[in-house]
Amino acid sequence: MENISKNTAEKLLQIKAIKLQPSNPFTWASGWNSPIYCDNRKTLSYPDVRAYIRDGFEHIIKEKYPNVEVIAGVATGAIALGVLVAEAMNLPFIYIRSASKGHGLQNTIEGAYQAGQKVVVIEDLVSTGGSSLKAVDALRDANIDVLGMLAIFTYGFKTAADNFTKANVELTTLSDYNALIEHASKIDYIKESDKATLAEWRVAPDKWGK
Repeated sequence: MENISKNTAEKLLQIKAIKLQPSNPFTWASGWNSPIYCDNRKTLSYPDVRAYIRDGFEHIIKEKYPNVEVIAGVATGAIALGVLVAEAMNLPFIYIRSASKGHGLQNTIEGAYQAGQKVVVIEDLVSTGGSSLKAVDALRDANIDVLGMLAIFTYGFKTAADNFTKANVELTTLSDYNALIEHASKIDYIKESDKATLAEWRVAPDKWGK
């Protein structure tokens, strides 16, 4: 996993799916100031990168969850990724909306599934884990057995770790904040002096820069 983590971080930086700007922070939709911005949807535009991510997910699933029956994606960022994995593994695919559709059947889960089926959930990015675990709740409410969740990247917030532990969901990611910062430092993407600032942000992201 160490090589996968490093290589994934390298690819995300190369295609600018992740940007680091400690001296010129971004503002998230939540209002938080952040030295990092992650847009993993960009991975879909690069065939070699999306294939690497697909293969990484497939390897982990076969190793950790060999009895999986269905692949599920969290809307909207992980729908395409989930389809790629499901296609590679010749498995059914479903996806989970952030909220029930306001018309028709008013589904939260789209696709064909049966109660009791074993599912692995695909996500693109985990921050606090709130929206990701909401998708897990929807699956469990439908009596679907969630084996675990896989994501491309996590910021590694303690809040997220606590939320996943509380929900009894195993999270595995292709890369994370520590691997990203380590690689960014090695290639001089960031200065050595930036590392302390980047570490401080993750400890208290809601207060950082205020």
